[in-house]
Amino acid sequence: MTDTAASTEARERLLKAWRGEIVAGGMYELIAARLPAREAEIMRKMAAAESSHRERLEARMVELGLEIPPVQSVKISGWMRLQAKFAPVDKLLAAREAAEDEEVDDLYKRSTGDVQTDNLLREIRKEERSHSMAVNEIRSADGAAPDPDQGLTPTQQRAKARLDKITGRETWHRNSSGWLSGAIYGANDGLASVFGIVAGVSGATGGSSFVLTAGAAGAIASALSMATGAYLAERSEAELAEANVERERQEIAEHPEEEKEELSLFYQLKGIDEQTADAMAEQLSRQPDAMLKALSVEEFGITPGSDGDAAQAAIAAGISTGLGAMIPVIPFIFMHGTVAILISAGVSIFAHFLVGAAKSLFTLRTWWAAGFEMTLAGIIVGGATFLVGLALPT
Repeated sequence: MTDTAASTEARERLLKAWRGEIVAGGMYELIAARLPAREAEIMRKMAAAESSHRERLEARMVELGLEIPPVQSVKISGWMRLQAKFAPVDKLLAAREAAEDEEVDDLYKRSTGDVQTDNLLREIRKEERSHSMAVNEIRSADGAAPDPDQGLTPTQQRAKARLDKITGRETWHRNSSGWLSGAIYGANDGLASVFGIVAGVSGATGGSSFVLTAGAAGAIASALSMATGAYLAERSEAELAEANVERERQEIAEHPEEEKEELSLFYQLKGIDEQTADAMAEQLSRQPDAMLKALSVEEFGITPGSDGDAAQAAIAAGISTGLGAMIPVIPFIFMHGTVAILISAGVSIFAHFLVGAAKSLFTLRTWWAAGFEMTLAGIIVGGATFLVGLALPT
């Protein structure tokens, strides 16, 4: 590689890495806004590290005579901002890790032909590997399952072994998946199910007034069913959390020394030295309620008294399902026959695309791919039920 080519490659790679650091730092800041204080602080430190990397890249860019664009010229898209606000945190962090892994192949592994630039990129990549430990800790708290021993010091591994022995006795720990993006998924269920009803009855009756009756009944039934299911699910989750906290309260009363040691070990796993961790656990043990709160947070990620709102979940699910379900029905309020069938099909298919795109806020898929997939599902459901309606006697 010639000196000119090497310089060009180094400049392009530095500029691309510079943009990547800005986006990564911005995403960590957005994620931090959703997290509890301790995890948020970790995210902000990671964002600060990305900022430090950016400054080092800028210094090298200046040495090569490369003009540094304004930081404001690098934008985090509105869609990514929405995903950072609504998507599950563990999925966001997994996506960040995947993006950084792609950068390794694209930016860091291949030589630029410039020794100083290569060394800088190699150093930055080495530092960024330490991010995975913090990310794994937060992803674990949010429901993911990383390697539990990754990155632990010998002292922390001994603490973990002792902690596993203690918590192994406590087989009453249980997990719950929780309520996720209920409104969008409710709209999805209502739209898909009632579109099938409308298409089937339309095929059987040629778009008569019976479609309105069947569609409206289906929409009401879907909304009530979803609302009831959401209410019961939220209540079950709250009861599960309450049972876990109450059982933890009994553990503190029946095995105070073991629970105190358990809390100390949790703190040691966070990097706190044994003496300090023991002192913290001893201090908390003098206040049973404070100790219960600390152990509840550490063991199964809940705070006593922080139950979800079952009524709110039911209302959100019921309304969103009802709204989605009414989309295929609306044209039949004003007209009947073939025109109503065509308009209902067109509106419903377009709504399928919008709902699919909205779901990508939580799945982190590209919006157009998620929308197209949902559209295809709607076409299949509507087409199949319409043909079934045509085949049925009327």
